[in-house]
Amino acid sequence: MICDLGIIFSRKFYLSDLPVRRTVEQFTQALRSGKQNIIEGVSEIVSLKSQIKLLGVAMASFEEAIADLEDFLRQRSLKIWPKTDPQVADFRGIGYRFSNLNNLSDLDNLEEATNFLLTLLHIETFLLFKQVKSAENKFLSEGGYTENLFKKRLNFRQKQDY
Repeated sequence: MICDLGIIFSRKFYLSDLPVRRTVEQFTQALRSGKQNIIEGVSEIVSLKSQIKLLGVAMASFEEAIADLEDFLRQRSLKIWPKTDPQVADFRGIGYRFSNLNNLSDLDNLEEATNFLLTLLHIETFLLFKQVKSAENKFLSEGGYTENLFKKRLNFRQKQDY
């Protein structure tokens, strides 16, 4: 959803106000990279080590997009709302409504739309951080793919010896 919203945001605000194609491409690529790394990171076939790495890359990509949006606001002398701002709390409560991309037209105010996307990205990076920590704890307690394969191999060889 964030990637789609970012593309709509770019078309609606970025391209009309700032015709610097490279900046828009980098912003949308950071969002796409974040999404794709999440998809690959939570795949059933990747190891915990790869999951941790891919989710970390996703988090970094979203942090890059956050920096781009903060620059966007600053360069236009618009306010970056702190997470304690009542409107940010409202965004957290209504975020589900904007999962239908047609409702994004409700956000015609540049500062509001940008801060809404910032809020979603901050939530995303927070959740990714928690997911990475959970995967790290699982890795510590259960071991990784290679380690578990080695244990299976040892068990197999011990059975062969008997």
